[in-house]
Amino acid sequence: MKILGWPVPFTGEKQKALSSVPEGRGGWYPLIREPFAGAWQRNLSIDIDTASSFHADFACKTLIARDIAKLRVKLVEMDANGIWSETTNPAFSPVLRRPNSYQTRNQFWENWVLSKLSRGNTYVLKVRDNRNVVIALHVLDPTRVQPLVSDDGSVFYRLSSDNMVGIDDDIVVPAREIIHDRMNCLFHPLCGTPPVFASGLASLLGLNAQKASALLFENSSMPGGILTAPAEVNDQVAQMIKTKWEANFSKINLGRVAILDNGMKYEKIAMTHVEGQMVENLKWSAEVVCSVYHVPPYKVGVGALPSYNNVQALQVEYFGQALQSLIEEAEELLDHELGLGGYGTGLGTEFDTENLLRMDSVTAITAIRDAIGAGVMSPNEGRSKLDLKPVTGGESPYLQQQNYSLAALSKRDAQADPFAPNTPALPPPEEPDDEPEPADEEKLADITQRFELALKAHREAA
Repeated sequence: MKILGWPVPFTGEKQKALSSVPEGRGGWYPLIREPFAGAWQRNLSIDIDTASSFHADFACKTLIARDIAKLRVKLVEMDANGIWSETTNPAFSPVLRRPNSYQTRNQFWENWVLSKLSRGNTYVLKVRDNRNVVIALHVLDPTRVQPLVSDDGSVFYRLSSDNMVGIDDDIVVPAREIIHDRMNCLFHPLCGTPPVFASGLASLLGLNAQKASALLFENSSMPGGILTAPAEVNDQVAQMIKTKWEANFSKINLGRVAILDNGMKYEKIAMTHVEGQMVENLKWSAEVVCSVYHVPPYKVGVGALPSYNNVQALQVEYFGQALQSLIEEAEELLDHELGLGGYGTGLGTEFDTENLLRMDSVTAITAIRDAIGAGVMSPNEGRSKLDLKPVTGGESPYLQQQNYSLAALSKRDAQADPFAPNTPALPPPEEPDDEPEPADEEKLADITQRFELALKAHREAA
């Protein structure tokens, strides 16, 4: 069998007896089976698509997906010092840069994360070439994929036909051909549970509040009223009066003059204080949804911004709560499913989170300056953080001369008086040598002889 013209390697798995994974209360089926205790007995369920239409749920999912999608996936290699650095490889770099022919890298990862957050599961089909190297990745519709388990515990996946991916008919593929990223496996190891499982009821509360508000504003924010008559009115007459009143004095006819006969009176129903707290109800519902996605409410326009202005700290908090686990899980899956060495040896994948945690210019300059001053970073490495070209002499980290190692300070403190001036010891004086060396005696005799000859010549000349 082939997908997109490439063969899917089967090794007899089709002959095994396969059973579907139990649906459970999260399952792969797009229904939240039990949104609250006792709902199953009352046959009450929440549709995921309906609950996902709440503005806070939509905002949280799209915020997380787009923030992760804008991070570039790097192929990294660990050197002999245990340091990971970016590299390229003809077998893995192309599929990381462009996962398939109809999606960019950003679109692919946004689709990956949205599938996981919306349905609790992301299924990615791997397409290999004749070298058995993965050359394309396709995110599948999670509602068209079902996990299967054989009698011996092997995992398979039933894929429904999908023209976009190139699957012509329903097929069953082994787990090695699928990247399965699942979230919150509450009921079965192969079935992720989406966050809307916990926030669905709050989303419906917010949607119902919005619908009620829309109906109220459609009636010019005027609640209903009561028509009273002095005498008894039978059901048929009462229904006729009600229909006539709604047709003539509601919606676009609101504000018309009504003429009442037979002693009838109209009394407007006043809204109670609790019924008028629509904004508070919407805010509470949105905050519950944000808490399920671990997103700070101010990120999606709920509530006020924090009083402090430390942008870096806010971004780190958001990254640690909402994004880090999703990013780490995706990196682990890519390392394993693409056949990379992973941590410890060989190659690996890593999301470039530097863009997400980018600091303001003043903080960035201060951090780079402190790193260079502490000898952690070389000047050229600091310049590269600002997209500046390297300069001559800036390749090595620098430290000031007065810095001492801990070993040197320990030797100093071991002295009897560590703070005594450290004066070098004078060398011992040389002992005088009374006996001249033979070479010195010959020089002295030669000098004496030349002096006597010169004195004799002077005397003769006189």
